[in-house]
Amino acid sequence: MTGMTALLGYTAWTLVLVGIVLTWRVFEVLRGKRINSWGRGASIAVPSFIERAGHAHLNVLENLPVFAVIVLAAQLLGKTAGVDALGCWVLGARVAQSVVHLIGTSVALVMVRATFYVIQIALFAYLLWGLAT
Repeated sequence: MTGMTALLGYTAWTLVLVGIVLTWRVFEVLRGKRINSWGRGASIAVPSFIERAGHAHLNVLENLPVFAVIVLAAQLLGKTAGVDALGCWVLGARVAQSVVHLIGTSVALVMVRATFYVIQIALFAYLLWGLAT
């Protein structure tokens, strides 16, 4: 897997997560809920799985630009070896973090999720260092 492929996978995963929330909302509208029920700050009862999917989506969005810059900078600098070698690990850690987030929010699961997050950040730092040197 190349770094660019990993970036595309990361982006696709972002769409999967928002798709979960969007699908639920579409079904809610089809069941009669007003389409403008989900404004910012609205206190709408949302199933916990859907709420976690929304939070997982926001978590992905926080790091997608960072990963994109690293991969695209590697392409522009002609230093793709690092992102080609480690991009799949970044993607894997991100998907794993999101899946754990979808499963639940117990202390143990949050610790596992945090571990996958730290792995991603460490990989980002390592890849940035490789591009800067």
